[in-house]
Amino acid sequence: MTVSAEDYLAVVTETIGRVAASQREAVARAADLIAEAVRADGVVHAFGTGHSEALAMEIAGRAGGLVPTNRIALRDLVLIGGEPAERLGPMLERDPEVAHRLYELAPVRPTDVFVLASNSGVNGAMVEFAMLVKERGHALVAITSAQHSGRMTSRHPSGRKLGEIADVVLDNGAPYGDATLPLPGGGAVGAVSSITAALLAQQITVEVVARLLAAGERPPVYLSANIPDGDAHNTALEARYAGRIRRGS
Repeated sequence: MTVSAEDYLAVVTETIGRVAASQREAVARAADLIAEAVRADGVVHAFGTGHSEALAMEIAGRAGGLVPTNRIALRDLVLIGGEPAERLGPMLERDPEVAHRLYELAPVRPTDVFVLASNSGVNGAMVEFAMLVKERGHALVAITSAQHSGRMTSRHPSGRKLGEIADVVLDNGAPYGDATLPLPGGGAVGAVSSITAALLAQQITVEVVARLLAAGERPPVYLSANIPDGDAHNTALEARYAGRIRRGS
């Protein structure tokens, strides 16, 4: 395989088709859990670290998405929790202890549901957070790479991985190492996990809305803030979840 934009497009196109076909049932099951939570006045909490934070941004606070959504991020420890900025760093996602503080900082209620994203599914903070979510009785959806996670050893003391804890697991179809086009001297270029995770997030959102419509309910969906009346529409809906959602930090 050569290395070019056209080659990458071909790989991405094939991967999207494969993920869309293979994850159809998992998307439906995830949508069932989230729709049930939203109908019970629950909020969807989305959490990802590293580049998987892009998945949380697809779920929470964007045009065409559900209003009852809250994005959790490692920097919440500083911006909301008041911890020193030096606390942040590339190794923080491997620390299981931060999961408990992040959960405490999130405005969580019993009816809430969680969507967690981790390509590897093995880092300590993510695994601990998933375990904590299940211990507290919440439904949990995970988006991960089955291939990458399957070749990794857990970095959590329990030896468990994200995909072993969630109620519903969606495979983003990314290869081991994420990048797709091999380089002559070793390594690869052209990652796909962010693209396929975004696809899965949007598919789940659409299916949740479809379920609410089928039940005769008006889905609480964001309009773009950059169209007339978008702010007024969004502010009115956000008021229903005051103190429970954050559009980003």
